[in-house]
Amino acid sequence: MSILSSQTFAKAAQAVIDDFSQASTMYANSLILSIYGDTICPHGGNIWLGSLIKLVEPLGINQRLVRTSVFRLSEKKILKAKQIGRRSYYSLTDKGFRQFSSAAKRIYQGPLQTWDGEWRLVITSLGGLEQEQRETVRKELFWLGFTHITTGVFVHPTIDLATVKQMVDEMQLTEHIVMLQAKTMDDTHIPIANALIKNCFNVQAFEPEYQEFYELFHPVLEAVRATHHNLDPRLCFLMRTLLIHKYRRILLREPELPQGLINEDSWSWRARLLMVELYQTIAKPADEYFTELSETEKGKFACPTSNYYQRFAAVS
Repeated sequence: MSILSSQTFAKAAQAVIDDFSQASTMYANSLILSIYGDTICPHGGNIWLGSLIKLVEPLGINQRLVRTSVFRLSEKKILKAKQIGRRSYYSLTDKGFRQFSSAAKRIYQGPLQTWDGEWRLVITSLGGLEQEQRETVRKELFWLGFTHITTGVFVHPTIDLATVKQMVDEMQLTEHIVMLQAKTMDDTHIPIANALIKNCFNVQAFEPEYQEFYELFHPVLEAVRATHHNLDPRLCFLMRTLLIHKYRRILLREPELPQGLINEDSWSWRARLLMVELYQTIAKPADEYFTELSETEKGKFACPTSNYYQRFAAVS
């Protein structure tokens, strides 16, 4: 590896770090959840608070902000703490893990290449929900990739409704929400139905954000392509963290569509291809840095399952 290519990668990576740390709004809570979902959970799910502080310090997040964030996430029942001596170890709660698992399918598996043509409907306007309950359900459904087509009716093309049922059961709203799976009465109506329903998915609203994402990380990918190997593990971890964090913050606000309904000239598709290539290239050194720096309750981190190494397999 030439000194020049190494410096190019460091310069490109630092530009991304500066973009995050100098932003007017610091999403510390969300960043910490990104690290849990992307790295900590696959390695066992539990980390010493001191390690978490060290991991995010280069991104401009100080110790006080980390402690505040994990406290708030614990209040929301997303993280839980375990005290051993003077050390605190944090892991996801069942609720946090459910949200992570739903998000992981969208991030790492990507849109389905084949689709059964059926639409999943969730109706919330029939069972007398309180306004606060209705709003909570709406946020949860949007998190899962649903879109709103009319008052109290949400639609998704591919989700396993068992995921929705788990969420509804957890919220104790089983008797207030209806889940249906629908298809057109005959094949001639499929294009019409798909076109009309797709109009409810305002995917164009997110194109400027995907373009900004692409333009931010493209210099990093170009530098990585030129460097090929011996990448700085610390910078790789920071890049992978910000890559997933920024991509996740767009994707999980966007309704989900199968690949057949996505324009492959769109910025969203370009951003995904960039994200997959960069992620896969820097994943190994990023893991090396993470496991070297961090401590779990049991000392060393567990080896991830084989699924961890098959992320984005459908895209690459």
